[in-house]
Amino acid sequence: MSATHIRHATYADEDALSLLDRATWSPLHAVTLPPREPYEPFFRETAGPGDHLVAETDGRVVGYVRLGFPTELASNAHVRQIRGLAVAEEARGRGVGRALLRAAVEEARDRGARRITLRVLGHNTAARKLYESEGFVVEGVQPEEFCLDGAYVDDVLMGRFL
Repeated sequence: MSATHIRHATYADEDALSLLDRATWSPLHAVTLPPREPYEPFFRETAGPGDHLVAETDGRVVGYVRLGFPTELASNAHVRQIRGLAVAEEARGRGVGRALLRAAVEEARDRGARRITLRVLGHNTAARKLYESEGFVVEGVQPEEFCLDGAYVDDVLMGRFL
């Protein structure tokens, strides 16, 4: 596998990102039901190409990160939130997730944010370790916030200053 390039998404990435999103769905990180036809568009009014960074290797999309705002409040506009991160199975363990996370932090900083936050399920230890290794700290836990596959799972809020 060649080097990974991180870039801004374009509308031309719709199909590749939609396929990646469906292929990486897992109760390890998703709180929604598994995707079923007819599939919703990947880009939508609240999360268009400008809200996504894409990881590309050998001309193929292998990951993405979605940035947004935690709320619509003007008083909260100095904070960005990672609202999704996915890496193709064959690209895992190669630093793609870390590269996307670092790019998201830089993008948030470039857009004038002072902080960046994310939510991660308590049982997703691999993701939590990655976030911690990049300076994110646990800022709160909502115990048993979700019931996934019959098990109650904590919702963990993590964040860091930029």
